[in-house]
Amino acid sequence: PQIRIIDFFLDNQSDYSKKEIIEVIGISKTTFYKVWPILEKFEIFVPTRKYGNTQLYSLNKQSIIVKQFMSLDSALSKKAMTKITGKESNQTIGRSIRA
Repeated sequence: PQIRIIDFFLDNQSDYSKKEIIEVIGISKTTFYKVWPILEKFEIFVPTRKYGNTQLYSLNKQSIIVKQFMSLDSALSKKAMTKITGKESNQTIGRSIRA
């Protein structure tokens, strides 16, 4: 469930309430509230603003852990795109020609 929560934020770069996260991801409240403290402990998310009494959260882009997840997400996306198109990116092709 932790990865699903992080992946949601990687794909949706805004801020969200806990209730919105639970509904969109489709996990139970019980599961969410078991894993959320772990994510908070590692400072994966930061509180951004309040909407009434509701606290909103976003990815802590200053966190080295989040930066690694973002890098991994980018690499996996590029690899998936390469498989779909059957082509290497221009950057990779440029390196091959120079070699």
